[in-house]
Amino acid sequence: MILIADSGSTKTDWRVLNATEVLEEVQTVGFNPMYQDTLEIYSELETSLLPKLKDKAPQQIYFYGAGCSSPERNNRVQEALKRAFPTADIHVDHDLLAAARALCGHKPGIACILGTGSNTCLYDGKVITDNVPSLGFLLGDEGSGAYLGKLLMKAYFYRELPDELAQSLKNKYNITKDVFLDELYGSPVPSRYIATFARFAFDKRKHPAVHAMIYENFAEFFERHVCKYPNYQEIPVNFVGSIAFHFSDTLKQVAKKYGAHIEKIIGSPSEGLIEYHQELLQQVGTPDKAE
Repeated sequence: MILIADSGSTKTDWRVLNATEVLEEVQTVGFNPMYQDTLEIYSELETSLLPKLKDKAPQQIYFYGAGCSSPERNNRVQEALKRAFPTADIHVDHDLLAAARALCGHKPGIACILGTGSNTCLYDGKVITDNVPSLGFLLGDEGSGAYLGKLLMKAYFYRELPDELAQSLKNKYNITKDVFLDELYGSPVPSRYIATFARFAFDKRKHPAVHAMIYENFAEFFERHVCKYPNYQEIPVNFVGSIAFHFSDTLKQVAKKYGAHIEKIIGSPSEGLIEYHQELLQQVGTPDKAE
């Protein structure tokens, strides 16, 4: 029995499974060791996860998380998981590897994450071979919900939105500049806060001004990330994440402009990860050899 966690900045999907079935599904808040320490992560695990798992004691845990991109950050998550599951064998990896495994399985391809944040990698069917770096919320995250939220809110406060669109946003949120900035800079995970405004963009996605922002968001993502891989027009480009899934029509338009072939767009990597790990379990027969 193994436990798989797919964690973004907003939410974490947990799945307990064996070689043939999913035994338990739980959702908690997201974890990001860039902003949270071991104690904060463990406290949430103790409150939100452990009571729901009850008597299930996984032998192995595979945690794929946003921000898990260095030994120091990974250790924060690993220590929290070790407190919660003292007898388990724990593996902590970047959510980019989760995306590659979920999207590509054992085949080569480009795997892209477009959710609250964004990232990409070139995957050879076994390991990540190249990664155009993601510079995070302040300097990057092109294509993401956070980046789209920034484009929208800048246009709103700079008075660049058409009047009817600005009035609609004002009616929905009734937010002032000072309140917005206080919420943004006071938030423990600012990208999560500003990404909430992507919901407005989705609701108004057929408005020409909003469609232009969505298109710009994805075009910047392709130019700064996908197009940097030398063979991006020759191998499948795959996407996972809420932004890719909900804005897939525009994403496909942008991909066509750049000559990229999209093979798969999914909202969450959970299903693909389940399939990936169950295949490994079926091959080896026991979870302790699954890697």
